Amino acid sequence: MPHGGTLLLQNLEIRICTGDGRLTFYPGNQTVDLPFINFMKRYGTVFLNAYTNSPICCPSRAAMWSGLFTHLTESWNNFKGLDPDYVTWMDLMQKHGYHTQKYGKLDYTSGHHSVSNRVEAWTRDVDFLLRQEGRPMVNLTGDRKHVRVMEADWRNTDKAVNWIKEEAINLTQPFVLYLGLNLPHPYPSPYAGENFGSSTFLTSPYWLEKVTYEAIKIPKWSSLSEMHPIDYYSSYTKNCTGEFTKQEVRNIRAFYYAMCAETDAMLGEIISALRDTGLLKKTIVIFTADHGELAMEHRQFYKMSMYEGSSHVPLLVLGPGIKEQQQIPNVVSLVDIYPTMLDIARIPVPQNLSGYSLIPLLRGKAENELSPRGPRPSWVLSEFHGCNVNASTYMLRTDKWKYITYSDGHSVLPQLFDLSDDPDELTNVAVKFPVIVHSLDKILRSIVNYPKVSSSVQEYNKRQFISWKQSLGQNYSNVIANLRWHQDWLKEPKKYENAIKKWLSQSK
Repeated sequence: MPHGGTLLLQNLEIRICTGDGRLTFYPGNQTVDLPFINFMKRYGTVFLNAYTNSPICCPSRAAMWSGLFTHLTESWNNFKGLDPDYVTWMDLMQKHGYHTQKYGKLDYTSGHHSVSNRVEAWTRDVDFLLRQEGRPMVNLTGDRKHVRVMEADWRNTDKAVNWIKEEAINLTQPFVLYLGLNLPHPYPSPYAGENFGSSTFLTSPYWLEKVTYEAIKIPKWSSLSEMHPIDYYSSYTKNCTGEFTKQEVRNIRAFYYAMCAETDAMLGEIISALRDTGLLKKTIVIFTADHGELAMEHRQFYKMSMYEGSSHVPLLVLGPGIKEQQQIPNVVSLVDIYPTMLDIARIPVPQNLSGYSLIPLLRGKAENELSPRGPRPSWVLSEFHGCNVNASTYMLRTDKWKYITYSDGHSVLPQLFDLSDDPDELTNVAVKFPVIVHSLDKILRSIVNYPKVSSSVQEYNKRQFISWKQSLGQNYSNVIANLRWHQDWLKEPKKYENAIKKWLSQSK
């Protein structure tokens, strides 16, 4: 058999959509009870510094399924993902004798999102400010007996559980099962109008009781006048520049944590099914997410940011050959999933991948044994080119430093945070440490020619917008006025149309 014996017969990967990785270890895990995450920590390994390669659904999943950085997949937004014919790690595992099964959210060739999201991403270089999201809010539903709030995710979890109990248990070949969940992503907000976004944090009293309100930290905010210009644009378009009481912020965070507790219960269903069938002892379980959730940190909700709440994802691994109660401090990212899956299956790993197998780290091997390609890099890369941010963004995370730069590297000031001294990322020390900035920027440019990539994305956005505008003909003015930003747009429609005209007339 291609898996080389009986040690790693089965493999399962479970994905969540919006997970803050800091909730999987101290002190973040003090805010909410996550028993099955804790089970995975007790009997497996947790990565303390795992990152998304792009903090938004489709580009992140494209990186995870391909093992390639975003500038290589050219997955610039939630509509532009991998080519449908791209050979994923699951395709290769199937080719090498694995039985494969997928349930739930995939979103790696294109995301199922509105025209508004698309237009907002294309027009981010236009000189205007328009609210693109509903104001974040909470909604309590049901009673203390209401467990299944996110019904679609529970249905997919049930399908996966039934497949394990009815199909997987009878297989003579190894299997890989993928379950993609939407939770704890905020819910759609129809109150916000046509093409509404997802700004409602929804849960039931059953899950809210799992949250320790006293442990919820109210994040500090910079004043609007002191915010980094990219942050200000993000806060404005996310409808977060208004007044919020401490109780509103605390509730948003509490409801988000409650949604995480519901997600944890779905993980528990999978673990229990594997245990009940006797498969758990010969199955590797991987739990991770495509991005995090700011939950009102830095005066933002949602993702699309390089701050920890948005970019730091959970990554836990449990199974045969995986060290128990291990905490790995190395920086890793989702592109590492592809070579890891192939490594588990004993399939030769392509040399062109951006990621490195996690198996040596999981088995506690010495640094010089880590990879045939040489030692794992001491950095991870994340980048973002979509909506709610008005410049392409690049993040290099090393030992204690996080370096964030924008666009061409000159037109917008970079940010540098010392995460050992400033874990909340409140003090930009880029001006204070120019030598560090220069050194990290040099490493970043050796990985990606980011000014050139930023320019390519700008050209792509303009081309896509022009094509969309032409497809509408005489309906253009009416359609663009009534997208998700309609509440702001309709106050001065000519002003905003003219801003777009000006942008389209500008040459490079």
